[in-house]
Amino acid sequence: MKYFTLDRNLAQLALLQRIELADNKLKKIRKIFGRYLFSKVFSKYFINTKKISENYTRIMEEEFNTIKKFIIGKNNFLSIGAGIGGLELLILKNISNSRVSFIEKNYVSDKIKYGWDNSNKEGYNDLNQLDYFLKNNEISKERYQIFDFDKDDFPTNSFDTLLSIYSLDYHYNFEIYSTYLKKIMKKESILIFDTIRPKYFENIFEYIEIVKEDVNTVHKSKRIACQTFK
Repeated sequence: MKYFTLDRNLAQLALLQRIELADNKLKKIRKIFGRYLFSKVFSKYFINTKKISENYTRIMEEEFNTIKKFIIGKNNFLSIGAGIGGLELLILKNISNSRVSFIEKNYVSDKIKYGWDNSNKEGYNDLNQLDYFLKNNEISKERYQIFDFDKDDFPTNSFDTLLSIYSLDYHYNFEIYSTYLKKIMKKESILIFDTIRPKYFENIFEYIEIVKEDVNTVHKSKRIACQTFK
């Protein structure tokens, strides 16, 4: 397996976005000193960059395989809350002529809170780092666009596939994006996201398929693939 190229700043950002990348020592440090010091200090200076790069690549490969059957042959992707973009990097590398548009926050909160956030005030990303990660892993600028959520400048074209892995309806309410999604989703478009309330969407979409179940996590979420608003 060829691992992603992550420097220390990218490894720190990936760790904050994916706490499962932390080893037992780091998890213990976070528990003792709290999330503020963990976010500001320990997540940057007490990490093994090589190990995080390897683990992040492995996890993204697993995520890619989870949704592979829905995305092969598709070309135009929208990703909401992608983090540093590991899954999207695999899409761009494995699917020829594919393009990805990203909608992202552009700051990291002083104290990251994991879990539901109705007001969507938490930030987990750095758009310059996302751009650097894609370029540094040999993706040309012509194949992706990055949109800042807080500038309210979203792409207006339609997409084949829309992704929001552990973001939409996992950290914040689906309704924040519902009006926008109705505008850009074609009848054949597929929306894939993780939710803590899968049954709620049976009344929202005509088609729903459970793609993945996380029963051993705090939120016990399910990844669902949806098609066609009712």
